[in-house]
Amino acid sequence: MDFLLDEAAQRRLVSYLEGIGEILGDPRRQANFATYVMGLLSEGERKSVEPIAARACADMDLTDPMHQRLLHFLVDSTWSDREVRRAAAREAVGAITAREPIDAMIIDDTGLLKQGKHSVGVQRQYTGSAGKVTNCQVAVSLSLASRTEQVPIDFELYLPHSWADDPERRREARIPDGLEFKTKNTLAIEMLRRALDDGMPRGLVLADTAYGTSTRFREQVRELGLNYAVAVESSTKVWPLDRHDQRLGDAVSIRHLSLVLANRKKAYRRVTWRAGTKRALSSRFAMHRVLPFHKDGQDPAEREALWLICEWLDGDVQPMKFYLAAIPPNWKKRRLIRLIHERWRTERVYEDLKGELGFDHYEGRRFTGWHHHVSVVLCCYAFVIAERVRRFPPSPRGQEETRPLEVAA
Repeated sequence: MDFLLDEAAQRRLVSYLEGIGEILGDPRRQANFATYVMGLLSEGERKSVEPIAARACADMDLTDPMHQRLLHFLVDSTWSDREVRRAAAREAVGAITAREPIDAMIIDDTGLLKQGKHSVGVQRQYTGSAGKVTNCQVAVSLSLASRTEQVPIDFELYLPHSWADDPERRREARIPDGLEFKTKNTLAIEMLRRALDDGMPRGLVLADTAYGTSTRFREQVRELGLNYAVAVESSTKVWPLDRHDQRLGDAVSIRHLSLVLANRKKAYRRVTWRAGTKRALSSRFAMHRVLPFHKDGQDPAEREALWLICEWLDGDVQPMKFYLAAIPPNWKKRRLIRLIHERWRTERVYEDLKGELGFDHYEGRRFTGWHHHVSVVLCCYAFVIAERVRRFPPSPRGQEETRPLEVAA
């Protein structure tokens, strides 16, 4: 973190914390919340509860009582994660939209590596964060993105069957009664629904193949009244359509259709979506109208025609990335491709959350404690993003490079 808060920013931070304090209600909660926020925003290397308590106390004899108060605030105190996260989202989104509109809603997930077996939701499972199966928790996120900024507004902990269906583990982790196993796709849809109910700006829904390949996920996004552009597996089958959206022949895999298009003159065209640090970022793209193929008993004529986007990266012998998009007819190709690539900035957001704000430092084992910790992290990140937007105007190119977090308390 590169600079301290100036006097005006300190006043904004106090006002921001007071606003969330009104949601928390109890004065002791307000005090513990403020202590925890300042601990996460500090330069301390470790941002779990005990080190935060130690840094907050000049007198070592007071460290243990502070530690216990913070643990109670996170684990046992009954305050609303949703209300706190909503207030945090409004802080960041308000600052961002004063400068530029939100144009994407990004679904993704990240792994939180763990050593033992007792942290709620932990098991050996695949995470893209490590690129392999490892011992971790997995958190599904929803972020809102503008052309230059991205802010996570919600997270849900994925509970595998090994936790959701185990009564003993549920009791130990204090998993709420009635909370059943939910797929990551279900968690994602629930977060999108909450965001809309809370009045968050709408945007193009972006997601990787783990979500986008699911026909049901895409249908649910449309049922929410949202457009999408999601990555899909190359084995996904579609019917090619003509210019009148009539089916052409049999259903084929997306990979097969992408190679058919490769044999057509000028089917693939180079598109630059933004300037990079060393060179412009570009690839070759082909777009073709298609109809999804799947066996659900529905008349194909009743299905929505989509755009297939095939991306052919420099150095690859054939197209390797594929997306299905449901968008308004007047959208420009360059805009769609730029938005598709907004999803890659999420990895930098995860790095900031973990490296700067202790997102993965929580050492408690309880379900509520994990979600309360994440809520406070989101409060910190929202304030940092709002301050960054206030301090830095858009670049002359209209596209800033993603920067690390830049505010320290």
